[in-house]
Amino acid sequence: MSNPFFEDWNTPYGIPPFDRIQNEHYLEAFERGFAEQNVEIDRITQNQAPANFTNTIEALERSGALLAKTGMVFSNLSSSDTNDSLQAIELALAPKYAAHEGRLLNNQALFERVKQVYSSLPEADLDADQVKLCEDAYTRFVRAGAALEEQARDQVMALDETLAELQTQFSQNLLKDTNEFELVIDATEDIAGLSQTTLQAAKAEAQQRGKTNSYVFTVSRSSITPLLQFADSRELREKMYRAYIRNGANDNANNNQPLVSQIATLRLQRAQLLGYSSHAHYMLDDRMAKNPANVSELLGQIWQPTQKKVAQEAQDLQTMIQERGDNFELAPWDWWYYTEKLRSERYALDEDQIKPYFKLENVRDGAFDVAHRLFGLTFELVNDVPVYHPDVLSYQVKDADGSLIGLFLVDYFMRPTKQGGAWMSEFRAQSNLDASVRPIVVNCCNFPKSTPCLLTMDEVRILFHEFGHGLHGLLSQVRYESQSGTNVKQDFVELPSQIMEHWATEPSVLRNYARHVDTGETIPDVLIDKLLAADTFNQGFATTEYLAASYLDMAWSGLEAPTMLGVDEFEAKAMAAINLIDVVGPRYNSGYFQHIFAEDNYSAGYYAYIWAEVLDADGFEAFKENGIFDPATALSFRQNVLERGGTAEAMGLYQAFRGRAPAVEPLLRKRGLLTTSST
Repeated sequence: MSNPFFEDWNTPYGIPPFDRIQNEHYLEAFERGFAEQNVEIDRITQNQAPANFTNTIEALERSGALLAKTGMVFSNLSSSDTNDSLQAIELALAPKYAAHEGRLLNNQALFERVKQVYSSLPEADLDADQVKLCEDAYTRFVRAGAALEEQARDQVMALDETLAELQTQFSQNLLKDTNEFELVIDATEDIAGLSQTTLQAAKAEAQQRGKTNSYVFTVSRSSITPLLQFADSRELREKMYRAYIRNGANDNANNNQPLVSQIATLRLQRAQLLGYSSHAHYMLDDRMAKNPANVSELLGQIWQPTQKKVAQEAQDLQTMIQERGDNFELAPWDWWYYTEKLRSERYALDEDQIKPYFKLENVRDGAFDVAHRLFGLTFELVNDVPVYHPDVLSYQVKDADGSLIGLFLVDYFMRPTKQGGAWMSEFRAQSNLDASVRPIVVNCCNFPKSTPCLLTMDEVRILFHEFGHGLHGLLSQVRYESQSGTNVKQDFVELPSQIMEHWATEPSVLRNYARHVDTGETIPDVLIDKLLAADTFNQGFATTEYLAASYLDMAWSGLEAPTMLGVDEFEAKAMAAINLIDVVGPRYNSGYFQHIFAEDNYSAGYYAYIWAEVLDADGFEAFKENGIFDPATALSFRQNVLERGGTAEAMGLYQAFRGRAPAVEPLLRKRGLLTTSST
């Protein structure tokens, strides 16, 4: 059988022919992709003409087409629909890919040509995006070690290869450990407090695992959260919570703790070879934040008011426990449960009231409608498109003038072959270099598969969040693929996703999409008022667990010498350093902190969500000032942020939209942190 990666894809929208791609095709395609790019690089370095933008920077941009084509499909499927064979390929491929990348970025003849073009930029007649492309190319080579002596370059390359393998192993271990844990509750056991919706999802999970007359809960957030919120059995809650915080850190073959220590140590070695005192200094040098001190300053501004609020929240929960006649101290596994009781008491609001109004399909269509009202986009379901799994739906996206923008795939349900969390990715990125290439974007979430699928308010926000990333990819209008869509600084990429969350809870938007699953009734204003009134409720907890994880990330990434502590001791020390309240844990402990240990991108970068939230809270003020669907404001956001990708410095793009630098006060106000009030 011929290898589909070696052909032009005569499929609708040029989507990969998933039905023809077999696992054995990948390694063959990667090997040819490596070889082809090597030839392309040789052609650049052997060119006798003086180095210029066209024959060096643009030629480098064009290189590796087969590698990119194969890699996009492989990375997407290994995340969203993996199997043992794919995982074996992934593990074998990681060091090979890193080695190829290392050889390319340490090719001295190529680096010399890139440096010549970079040095001549002041005299070059280039467009702004071309200047940025050249600057980024030069920076990429330097950060990979190309400017070092040969021995140091070889060391960096070897470290990159080892790290790639360890990070891949971390991700695979976590998926296995996540799939292996199951909290099985017999139908005759104590399930008091759990709603029929929650039990239906748990029963469906049990059936998928071949268990009858029982319910199964997993360590997926969509599974554990309703149990922690509503299960009357404190024993069940404790068992679930402890399983969650030990995910990836159990005494079994999937234990990630040894990998965590190795990854942190090797990253430190690489950073110091490159001239940085820590991995955090190395990573942040190429981000908006620039250095750990700026991250610490931002986190500190938010941490102090957050601690006052979370301490008051803890006291309120302890008071409720005592008032209910329970004689025990508040523990982490009690927090969600009593928070729901307190929410119901203060706002006459609980999840069982809310979820019937948030049927998955309605929420999805609500997000589509927001994009239509802001940018004129339309989403049309198409059924003639190959997909990689039956859960995937495909939408043709058109602009206000009817022109085709691209293809948008949604993959919303959790399954054992899919990694946890939620993300946006691409099967093809937008570009306009040699032809107009339209994007193929995918949104992945992990909602429980049930009929109907009813979402929590947090899950509604997740859907809108990933949709914001999707719009960033879809609306990209750049020349060079490496600058398209979400190819921006890590602490800027969350702006389009997080600003989209604001529309999810706007009253006029809620009235459009939030309809009762049984009656079709529009969500009543009284319920909207309660949702908005409760919007800052429990924000001390939510902000604390997020910031604690950010501090943990910075602790690992900020090491300036290898730690002699075990992972549990290291975590305890890091949390003691910030005086973390003992009834709230970080959102992620190290063994399952996939953001920072499964790849480099978010390492020393988990703070980026709150950094971007400063931007999104401040940016949404512009929409509130002018109208949340104001055409001029929406057009400015589209043209200055969504369309520009990585063609300019991130802060410049934001200021072009907002007219000024961002302020932190809108974020504090949004989270209810400008006051110590517990309400």
